Amino acid sequence: MSLQIYNTLARKKQVFTPLQGRTVRMYVCGMTVYDYCHLGHARVLVAFDVVTRYLRASGYDVTYVRNITDVDDKIIRRAAENGETPMALTARFIDAMHEDERRLGVLPPDHEPRATAHIDAIVAMIETLIDKGYAYRAANGDVYYRVSRFEGYGKLSGKNPDELLAGARIEVGEQKEDPRDFALWKAAESGELTWPSPWSQGRPGWHIECSAMSKGCLGETFDIHGGGPDLRFPHHENEIAQSEAANGKPFVNYWMHAGAVRVDGEKMSKSLGNFFTIREILDNYHPEVVRFLLIASHYRSAINYSEDSLKDARQKLDRLYHALKDHADVPALTGAELQASAAGAAFRAAMDDDFNTPEALAVLFDLVRRIHSADDETTAAQGAATLKGLGAVLGILQGDPRAYLQAGSAEGPDAEAIEAQIAARLQARKDKNFALADQIRDTLQAQGIVLEDSREGTTWRRE
Repeated sequence: MSLQIYNTLARKKQVFTPLQGRTVRMYVCGMTVYDYCHLGHARVLVAFDVVTRYLRASGYDVTYVRNITDVDDKIIRRAAENGETPMALTARFIDAMHEDERRLGVLPPDHEPRATAHIDAIVAMIETLIDKGYAYRAANGDVYYRVSRFEGYGKLSGKNPDELLAGARIEVGEQKEDPRDFALWKAAESGELTWPSPWSQGRPGWHIECSAMSKGCLGETFDIHGGGPDLRFPHHENEIAQSEAANGKPFVNYWMHAGAVRVDGEKMSKSLGNFFTIREILDNYHPEVVRFLLIASHYRSAINYSEDSLKDARQKLDRLYHALKDHADVPALTGAELQASAAGAAFRAAMDDDFNTPEALAVLFDLVRRIHSADDETTAAQGAATLKGLGAVLGILQGDPRAYLQAGSAEGPDAEAIEAQIAARLQARKDKNFALADQIRDTLQAQGIVLEDSREGTTWRRE
């Protein structure tokens, strides 16, 4: 089976064919660094970390670029509120972002371009757009993209340009020809993070930054462009319009968008009081538990963040680590051996279906059952080596299982003790000592552990 990716542009899954052999060039829109990263950022960080890990495990040579927006109106306003320079503000939050991603097990990108380091390239691209008639300078020194000039506008989002015109308006201070037009360059007074240009002292618009940075790092056309669900329009739509107009070539072959994050079923929002930063969550939950929660749903689907969902993620991750507790020193299976294993083939089939991590995790839990039912130590150790290898592709099971399970004991009995009690209860039921079996269940219930019986056996979760 070939890798298939759901292409937002085509609105369907397509067989993935890189532009150049086994080389993959991927760009993902990163953070605007004026505050701490939140759970929605974590979703994007982890989703494309898994994509990168899997592509590399599949033998692709991946160049992964994730930019930083370090010049923006929000940055300037926040810096003024704090009484610090924009550069000091962005430096502080870039360091915080890197700390958050390290804790989540997110590998650093190959390139992390910053908008402020690409001003010359941004100005050059704007000049090209003006020369071709796709952009114009307003009387106040702003430069706008002429949306009506680009015939393909709306092809990513499916929005009709005429319908956009009906709902668009020109804000106070803007000098657009058309309400749909968007800023490529914003005139501004010197001293507030500005640069000289042929049109005015000012700074770039947000959309043009990514067009210039992606071209500088990956060329005029590349394989994959990704980002969060809110970027499809207008940001990514505008990137396409700018890049294809300036370069005269297709911009990106495959567009990927991660799903939204909801909190207790509602959209995450500061106004609703359900807004969580990554570090706030990691203060209360093990980083791999949070990562597990983020990969337990398909990257394109919405994910619900709640206390119950985190407890469920903890319980499931506990089961995986418990299967490894007696095999802590077994090295992870890698490379061709991992690919050739039966579990590796099933895992690959799941991930080749648009990076289907829920199905891939099901393969890991099947390995857990095999490890527990193995007839000999060698078979169990082989299963553990495979489990570790596949877990590494998803960025989980990276710690010492005994240390992980011991850390969980503060939340109640650890996984090893729970499994021992379940085994004792099973034996009591076989001996028809139902009073003892009920007593074990009640004891665990009092400790916050709920047992669930089914034909496949007994599972447990923390309340």
